[in-house]
Amino acid sequence: MVHIKSRKHSSFNTRINHTMTVAAAAFLLPIAAHAADPALPEVKVTAKTENDFKADKASSPKYTQPLVDTTQTITVIKRELIDQQGALTLTEALRNTPGVGAFFLGENGSTSTGDSIYMRGFDSSSSIYVDGIRDLGSISRDLFNIEQIDVLKGPAGTDGGRGAPTGSVNLVSKQATLDDAILGNVTVGSGSQKRVALDWNKAISAEQGSAFRLNVVDQDSGVVGRNELKNKRWGVAPSFAFGLKSATRIYVNYLHVQQDNVPDGGVPTVGLPGYTSPDPKRPFIGSAPKVNPENFYGSVNDFDKVTADMLTGRIEHDFSDKVKLINTARYGKTSQHYLLTSFMGSTANLLTPSTTDLSTWTLARGTRTLKDQENEILTNQTNLVADLDLSGLKHSLVGGVEITSEKQNTWGNDGLGTLPAANFYNPNPRDPVTGLNPVRNAVFTRGATNTASAYVFDTIKFSPEWQANAGVRIDHYTTDYSAVSLSTATANPTLPVGTPVPTNLNMTGNLVNFKLGALYKPTKDSSVYASYSTSKQPPGGSNFALSASASSAANPKFDPQETKNMEIGTKWDLLDQKLSFTAAIYRTEVSNEVVQNLTDLLYYQTGKKRVQGVELGVTGAINRNWLVSAGYTRMDTSVESGPLVTASGINNLSYTPKQSFTAWTSYQLPMGIKIGGGARFVDALLRGTDGAVGTPAKTEAYWVFDSMASYAINKNIDLQLNINNIADKVYVAAINKSGYRYTPGTPRAVSLTANVKF
Repeated sequence: MVHIKSRKHSSFNTRINHTMTVAAAAFLLPIAAHAADPALPEVKVTAKTENDFKADKASSPKYTQPLVDTTQTITVIKRELIDQQGALTLTEALRNTPGVGAFFLGENGSTSTGDSIYMRGFDSSSSIYVDGIRDLGSISRDLFNIEQIDVLKGPAGTDGGRGAPTGSVNLVSKQATLDDAILGNVTVGSGSQKRVALDWNKAISAEQGSAFRLNVVDQDSGVVGRNELKNKRWGVAPSFAFGLKSATRIYVNYLHVQQDNVPDGGVPTVGLPGYTSPDPKRPFIGSAPKVNPENFYGSVNDFDKVTADMLTGRIEHDFSDKVKLINTARYGKTSQHYLLTSFMGSTANLLTPSTTDLSTWTLARGTRTLKDQENEILTNQTNLVADLDLSGLKHSLVGGVEITSEKQNTWGNDGLGTLPAANFYNPNPRDPVTGLNPVRNAVFTRGATNTASAYVFDTIKFSPEWQANAGVRIDHYTTDYSAVSLSTATANPTLPVGTPVPTNLNMTGNLVNFKLGALYKPTKDSSVYASYSTSKQPPGGSNFALSASASSAANPKFDPQETKNMEIGTKWDLLDQKLSFTAAIYRTEVSNEVVQNLTDLLYYQTGKKRVQGVELGVTGAINRNWLVSAGYTRMDTSVESGPLVTASGINNLSYTPKQSFTAWTSYQLPMGIKIGGGARFVDALLRGTDGAVGTPAKTEAYWVFDSMASYAINKNIDLQLNINNIADKVYVAAINKSGYRYTPGTPRAVSLTANVKF
């Protein structure tokens, strides 16, 4: 992909951008004009997904029925759609499901890292899975080794155990097959974009059913529309398969990824709609102009280094064509070492003198934020899948057990250095840092959760028209937490300042989750259904951290957070099962939230939140050349019990757009030309409340339009041109809790990809 930035202020860069755009168009036009054949021959390359957006089933063996007969909203994002849009990361791919995104920038001076996903009103970052197993750690997941993404809306406690109240995301890895194929692509472009990827599949022995697949990626890029930021990573993912033609199949996959990025702390919200002066003595701040969204207020010494390793083994054995055993084992480890120069635009930090001379305004750089963390997971999951006839009824059964050990270690560091205040409108990231020498100190936290789980699912078909499904899961968990902090005069007045203070907490418990569904089929390719499902999140369930504070939801004395979801929907496979239409209405209630009673100022689990809405979707092919994927959602959210959570005082949940829409369509023209385009709408986001004054209480809604054109030079080579944010829309992609900082939306960018396949 060639990303060509359109928002540079220098005339030199403007000329370069224009020249590259014209050159790309000029390069494509003569090729199209001289194409002799009305349509180039199609080449089947199994390492690349077929030309289709529609999936028939979810990837998990726990879903035995086709999507049209599944009593839950599930969005499947296939590889073809990912490739057409030029999506490289999970966050980019999730734009294809409405109401899901990285809307929250962080709290106070902290900045969210990795895939910080909000879904239906709640943070779902701890409910991301790879091949059905929880994936831990703060990492921006690259899609170079991913075949499709399953987005499950609603509680997933029966499927995966403890988790977010409103959904989960499962990434499906590429596997070795018996077809020889090579697919490579090269990307260059704006933002110093440089990327190369290879997908090579080789049959080792067709007779014995063994194969090898290798996926690799190397990227060294900036961030379009943002100075100094860097996205640099490389990854390798070999995969082996044995016995593909036999009753016993063995898969061995390994993934190694390294990232060396410069993180983004955002830019000040001064000048945005809704911003007023935080200081009544300096009202002129409220009318100050916006800062340049390209500004970087951190330091060139900031870094975000991530290393991830994942080793997975899976054995499948067919006892018959009706009974199958699947056993999956994994060890995974993710390490992150992160340093960001943070800031807050509060009155104390916005060091504006009593003057309107903007060149003299400065912004204090706050405490440098460091994260030195390591996550590990060791798990074994066994599933038995069976199709049986019992008492004259057809049963699709799945039973399983799972043993999992998850750990998280976090270390404190000294020697983070300090920086002088930044010029507010012209910050210098090369300002000298004083005392930079990060070294681990005595402060640490260690959390571990061990879980033993058992579950069973059954779908019963009473007749061709009627069926019901049920599932139940029991998790027995133990969480151990230890930490060492340094005493302070306020928190530990009887100890010398700086004395190590240990904390040791633990808890154990059982979680029982279930789901029920009933389905009627008006035709063989349609369904109408109703379902009920639950999930639970115990204290420390999302971050392995327990707390002795009576005001913290992580205190072991509290019960798990509970979620109940009711959904009614319909699904139709149209046009000879090529096009899927879905519609659902739902209500999700989250209870056992920890809130403060304003009478006695004590904390109780009386909080309750509600999300209800409607979601529509259409995916597939209108005809053999015309593909479409679209979704719309409208959510009404509220706090049913407890204090309001938005700065505006509106009774809604924060970081949850009321309406969202996403669409993408493409059409295959003669002579090997394909064109496509899409639109994205995100409604206003209400930020959280923490007492900040003068900052925007919400962001503005926005539309973004994208496009794509590709041309097949021959059966082995094609070029793809993407233009994202065609109208160069200026918008806020994410905002922090206090409203002092925001992440600017990506401006117009052009990308050019050269694909080679054999």
